Amino acid sequence: MTRRGTLVIVGGETGGRWLGGFERSLGAVLLSPLVSQKLTMLASTENAADLHALRDLIEAGQITPAIDRTYPLNETAAAISYVQDGHARGKVVIMT
Repeated sequence: MTRRGTLVIVGGETGGRWLGGFERSLGAVLLSPLVSQKLTMLASTENAADLHALRDLIEAGQITPAIDRTYPLNETAAAISYVQDGHARGKVVIMT
């Protein structure tokens, strides 16, 4: 990120004791006035029409999801640990 760049926090890795995973996002917003970069958060809701449009773009090869790793269903615990430990650099997918 550049010295004056913007970091957008999306989602959270944990359920969070008090805020359900929003601690990191809110912490970034509170820290933002103290650093040269802009730290902000993104909250969104999904709907079926948007997900169908996204599927169509993926199937057409117009966008590519950033998948870090895939795990078989029987290794779900290892996948969760991988994400919780902060190693994921893209989405982690559980295959059935």
